[in-house]
Amino acid sequence: MIIASFQQRISAFLLDYLVIALYMIFLVIISVGLGMGPFRDAFRTMFANPNISEISAFLLLVLPVILYFTLFESSSWKASWGKRKLGLYVIDKHGERLTLPISFVRSILKFLPWELTHACLWRIPGWPLAPTTPSPLIIAGLALVWILVAAYLVSILTNKKHRSLYDLIAGTSVIAFKHPK
Repeated sequence: MIIASFQQRISAFLLDYLVIALYMIFLVIISVGLGMGPFRDAFRTMFANPNISEISAFLLLVLPVILYFTLFESSSWKASWGKRKLGLYVIDKHGERLTLPISFVRSILKFLPWELTHACLWRIPGWPLAPTTPSPLIIAGLALVWILVAAYLVSILTNKKHRSLYDLIAGTSVIAFKHPK
């Protein structure tokens, strides 16, 4: 058992992002269909409200992604599809498979910057078609996003076991098993 490197973790996430991107393409196709079909006016009215837009984005995009990572990383695979392809596994502080609650906490923390970005963007007046200057609170929220992302990356790069801030909080590690030749 060896600790997964920064490069391995990033590569695994990029593979997982292919899955996420395919799901996002599916959502865009459905959205365009609804936006141009007989429900066009209701669809546009619904998404004119930033609260409804954010809740919808969370329920249709962010939550399914969080559940993807939660369920796969707490499964007997101990890994998302991308991690599994690269021979990486997520374990708890005892070297065991993650429980569902620990995996859920880890995934929520991992995607907190993404959700915070959505929360901020949907509150920029005119977003997404004609955005205007955001309020100082929105700017602070978006700055917090970058601070969290930087903290996640710096923690992986500077921690001897390449544990991210969300791994440290959740008590998890990402490991790699050597494949037999």
